[in-house]
Amino acid sequence: MIQFQKSIEEYTIFYYNDDRKLWVEKHCESKEVVMKTAIVYYSKHHGNTKKLLDAIAAKEEVVLIDVTEQTTADLSAYDRIGFASGIYYGSFAKQLVTFAKQNLPSGKKVFFLNTCGSERGSYFDSIRGVAKEKQCVEIGAYQCLGFDTFGPFKLVGGIAKGHPTQAELDGAVAFYRSLP
Repeated sequence: MIQFQKSIEEYTIFYYNDDRKLWVEKHCESKEVVMKTAIVYYSKHHGNTKKLLDAIAAKEEVVLIDVTEQTTADLSAYDRIGFASGIYYGSFAKQLVTFAKQNLPSGKKVFFLNTCGSERGSYFDSIRGVAKEKQCVEIGAYQCLGFDTFGPFKLVGGIAKGHPTQAELDGAVAFYRSLP
């Protein structure tokens, strides 16, 4: 199952032209806006989350920041900041949450992606809490299944085999393109 949520600021219409450049209409005035986006991620065991991000990066201009290689970053120049992780013990990776606490500027537009062995909305709680503390605006969240061999699932060969599927990868791209 593919899920995504989207919120749009009141009185603002966002759309893409044929060149995939974002345009904004506000109060009947149009102007081109180039949205700078960074996605900070943690994808370790099976690379499920990285597969989503690679699908997005193949079609859109984004900067990917791997928290296992980069523990700090100046995110102030980005218009939108994404946080993506596999789910570990029912939450986003601790390394990613710590990175967000230390590096996320206040008041930014943020979005979230995760891959998990079984889907639940509460997986976003840890990262949403950091964004709320930083007074950021959540503009969307995407979740899909990812192959999982944690704990007892290893004994049965894992769960969510074959995930993320091509449809889920395409769903991640569609989700990203829908963000304001």
